[in-house]
Amino acid sequence: MKSASVAQGRPFWKEPMVWLVWGLPLASIVAGVGLVVTAVRAGGADAVIDDVQRVSQIQTTDLGPDERAAQRRLSAIVQVRPDHVELTAVTGEFERDAGLVLVMTHPTEAAQDLRLPLALTTTGWTASAEIDTRHDWNVQLAPENNHWRIRGRLQKDTQASRLAPAVGDG
Repeated sequence: MKSASVAQGRPFWKEPMVWLVWGLPLASIVAGVGLVVTAVRAGGADAVIDDVQRVSQIQTTDLGPDERAAQRRLSAIVQVRPDHVELTAVTGEFERDAGLVLVMTHPTEAAQDLRLPLALTTTGWTASAEIDTRHDWNVQLAPENNHWRIRGRLQKDTQASRLAPAVGDG
């Protein structure tokens, strides 16, 4: 009986059942609010730059530019230098007088995406840019009219990537 009288004399915050009754629900509310804040700050879920049409559960995009690049057998190498980016054609017939645009998209943060108009050089094309290679980049090359496009991925801590059509043999 002595232990029962000791339990009645303790303050409520020293009682383990109070922590179970009030502490667990409070902890779950704090965790839930933290998850909601994290989800809202994450931004949109789309990590692609293509125009995507959504009908019910189906998402579609135009693969015509990829197919045209595959028909022309286009491929190229993009190299990241400390202060510029170089593009060298590998296969296919690139129109040397057409303006090319290199788009580098961050995998998760659209605010860091880069759109680089390329200038013609004797060996290919170049653009001034300082590229952060501490994370991956999705890379897309297309002419200004978007008639065709080739894509690749610049892996973290690398300085070069092969660009090829997203469909076909590429």
